[in-house]
Amino acid sequence: MSHFKSSEFRVDGTEKFDISKAASSFKDIYDNKEEYASMLADFVQEMDELQSKMYAHNRYGLLIIFQAMDAAGKDGTIKHVMSGVNPVGVKIHSFKRPSDTELGHDFLWRTNNVLPQRGTITIFNRSYYEEVLVVKVDPDILKNSQRLPTELTQDMDKLWDQRYSDIKNLEKYLYRNGIRVIKFFLNVSKKEQADRLIERIEDPNKNWKFEEQDVKVRDNWNEYMQAYQDAINETATKKSPWFVVPADDKKNTRLIVGSIIIEELKKMDMSYPEVSPQRAEELQRFIQIIRNQNAV
Repeated sequence: MSHFKSSEFRVDGTEKFDISKAASSFKDIYDNKEEYASMLADFVQEMDELQSKMYAHNRYGLLIIFQAMDAAGKDGTIKHVMSGVNPVGVKIHSFKRPSDTELGHDFLWRTNNVLPQRGTITIFNRSYYEEVLVVKVDPDILKNSQRLPTELTQDMDKLWDQRYSDIKNLEKYLYRNGIRVIKFFLNVSKKEQADRLIERIEDPNKNWKFEEQDVKVRDNWNEYMQAYQDAINETATKKSPWFVVPADDKKNTRLIVGSIIIEELKKMDMSYPEVSPQRAEELQRFIQIIRNQNAV
């Protein structure tokens, strides 16, 4: 088993991020499938315990954002890492193409509606970052669908800078209100993505997930990598960092993500509510009442 530090994947704005140097593969963290399953189960159990404490403490919230190219493993990572966490305290939102109603609002509206409540973890499978990724690579989406006043789209560089600023301000605002933000970019290689897309097409149980758009996006791979690099550099901060996680090995990806989430949860100053001496005495009384009920 190989050990790792979250700092190996953390981007917090202290240094410029170069996506061409970001690894898509990583030395195996596990020795075999059995060890992987055991490690993942331990992570899930610990995460469930920490989330239960968060729910009882009811002061913090956590927003976890997953961004990646298609077939990088977002769905599977969320499924496996969060599978044993009490669903009462976890909400997952997957953002597809905006609806007509959503397009009638500002670009943060649809995600702002489902930000985490205190005591809960909310996961965004894609997010408001699509507005500086997909839309930046294909700005016709913005000009033709998002109904912005013409004067706002005259200077596109200015528009992107404003959107980065809006996102940073939102995440700063969330932090100031006790909502922590963790952002994951699952970094899959172009070759591995191709293998997964072909597998998806050939598997009858998966080909429903395939869209022709996935192939068109690959034609703009370099443009997407530049958009990701720009977004990460412009929005990475110490309090709302990005984690660029190698995604060519799905098992490694899940273990790294799980470990990072646990580490971030542990940084929160959480505890279960304390019971006063009077309340403790009262609870003892209820124990006796319950036992007496059995005798009836």
